[in-house]
Amino acid sequence: MNRVCRISRLIKHFFSPGGKLEVLKGVDLEVHAGEMVSVIGPSGVGKSTLLHIVGALDPPSDGEVLIGELNPYALGESERARLRNSQLGFVFQFHHLLAEFTAVENVAMPLLVGQMEPARAFKIASRVLQDVGLSDRADHRPGKLSGGEQQRVAVARALVGSPSLVLADEPSGNLDVATAGDLHELLCVLKERAGRAFLIATHNPDLARRSDRVFRIVDGRLRPETDGPMAPAGPG
Repeated sequence: MNRVCRISRLIKHFFSPGGKLEVLKGVDLEVHAGEMVSVIGPSGVGKSTLLHIVGALDPPSDGEVLIGELNPYALGESERARLRNSQLGFVFQFHHLLAEFTAVENVAMPLLVGQMEPARAFKIASRVLQDVGLSDRADHRPGKLSGGEQQRVAVARALVGSPSLVLADEPSGNLDVATAGDLHELLCVLKERAGRAFLIATHNPDLARRSDRVFRIVDGRLRPETDGPMAPAGPG
């Protein structure tokens, strides 16, 4: 299988007035093309921290991250930013769309930041909006879209650069049950259609069940979830 990400012996700790806080204590994981991997666990165990490290946003205290064959933390900041823009896509609980821009402008933004010629960027963005079922909403600003539509635009923005790995942090955490289910189905379709890899931090049992593999963070390490369907967890 085509490996898109490898995490080895990953450690992350923080320092606070109360002393050293160890969050991740030796995480190992590989994610492959066309695979959806979910990470579950209570709030505060390190799910978002793990995604931030894999996403080249926050360096580990120790251990190694490889995106493809590149360690983002061995690169300079400008090279690391290019790696994020070309190889990684991000979806968060809140869509973080720019209110003054239309849906297609929001989706095209990563390409424009990467200095792609605007006509080509908007053509690609329009095609990805069609892939997520929003071609008829391309010229609407976020305030004119429903919550589910806004999150679909955010997914399209994450996919527009054809990243090898999409990182999603509670992507349906701000949606009602029916809308969340629609989003989960969309993510599965996109994974199958494009062979995209997804690494997801989630509390949502439906999304976890749809994943190819599920891990729970226990005492700073990843444990394969083999105990059957996960029970609903609290927000956060």
